[in-house]
Amino acid sequence: MAIDTVPPLISAQISYLTAHCPFPVKVEKMWSGSKIPSLLDRFTLVIPFCLDFIRWDVIYNAMYPLAAPDIIFGPEDEMFQPYSGGTGKSSKNSLTDWNSKDPSRLLSLVIELRNEYMAYQRKRIGEVDDERLKFEVSTMLPREGIEMHMSSVTDKPGEARFAIPLLDMDLTKLVAGSTWRQPQKIYLQVVFPVCKTYSTAPPAHLKLISSAELKALFSVEDFKLPTWLDGMCTAEYLPLLEEKLRIQIKEAVVSIEARRTFIMRMAPVFGRPIEADPVFCRRATFLASSGVFSFLVHFSISLQFPKQQPAIVLQSSQHFNSQGAPIKSSNITQYPWSPRWRPSQMADRLFEFLADESLNFKKKCNQLNPQ
Repeated sequence: MAIDTVPPLISAQISYLTAHCPFPVKVEKMWSGSKIPSLLDRFTLVIPFCLDFIRWDVIYNAMYPLAAPDIIFGPEDEMFQPYSGGTGKSSKNSLTDWNSKDPSRLLSLVIELRNEYMAYQRKRIGEVDDERLKFEVSTMLPREGIEMHMSSVTDKPGEARFAIPLLDMDLTKLVAGSTWRQPQKIYLQVVFPVCKTYSTAPPAHLKLISSAELKALFSVEDFKLPTWLDGMCTAEYLPLLEEKLRIQIKEAVVSIEARRTFIMRMAPVFGRPIEADPVFCRRATFLASSGVFSFLVHFSISLQFPKQQPAIVLQSSQHFNSQGAPIKSSNITQYPWSPRWRPSQMADRLFEFLADESLNFKKKCNQLNPQ
C-alpha cells in the first residue's frame, strides 16, 4: 500500500508558510492531482480575513515541482483577478518571480494576494450605490488596519462588513509572564446593510471580537457596548468605545493581582497550592484533610473576582466511582462571601466553611463508595 507523501520542494514551501506567516493560516486538506495518487500536490489554504476566513486552493504539479502553483479563489470571488492586465514592470509579481528552491516564496505569494484581496474588497465597497456607506468609508480611511468585505446574495440585499482594530496599546505586554505568541487584538465588527438612501438606512450591527487567547484576561462577551446614538457614524463611535475598553482592560489587569493576592493569602490556612495558574491566576488546587480524610480543593476564579466569588469543587483522594475516577462534588458557589473583605479574611471564612462542608462531602463519598 502506497504511503501518501508531499514532494520535498512543496513540503518546504508549506512548512515555511505555516511557521512564518504573520497571520494564522491553516492547511485544511490535501489531495493529489498527479498520475501517482500517493503524491499530494494540492491543498486548501484557510486564511483569516475580516474576522472570517477565505479558502483558496493551491495547485502544484508533482510532476513539475519547479513550476509555480496555480491559485483558485472561492466561487464568490470570480471577479478577483489580481494579476490580469499588467505589462512591463507592473506585471512582475510573486508568480512571475517564482523560485521553487526558495522556501519563502509561497509565503510571499500568499501575503501579496491577501493584500490584493483587501484592495479588491475595498474597491467593491467603494462602487456600491449607498450614501451612508460612502460617507462611512470616507470617515474611516485615515484609520489604519481596517479590513472590508462586500457580500451579496442573489435574492437579498448585500451588506458591507468592516473589521476595525481597536486600541493602540500593546496588549501582549500587559500581563507579565504570558506566553502569547501572536499579537493580541480586539476588533469592532460593523455590518452595514446596503441601502441607497441615508434616511431609510437600517441600523448597523455591532459586535466586539477578540483573539481567543485574550479571553483569559478580558471577556469581550461580557463587555457592554456604548449606545450608538441616532445620526452617529463609526468615526464618532470609536473614541467612546475605546475609552471604555481601556478602562475595563486596566481593571482586568488589576484583577489579576487581586486573584494572585487571594491565592497567596490562602496558603497560611490551606498550605501552598499544589497547582496554580501562575499568569492569570484563574485556578488553584490545595490539598486539605479532615482527620484521616484527605481531599483536594479546586478553586476556579472568575474574571469578575472579587465581585463574583470563586467556584469550588472538592475531590476525594480516597474514593473512586465505578469508572475508577475520583469522586467530586458539584460546583459550590453558595458560601459566606463579600468582595469588601480583605484577602486574608476571605481565606479564613473559606477555611471555616470548608471545615464543615468537608464532613458532608466525606459522608457522600462513603455512601457512594463504602469502605
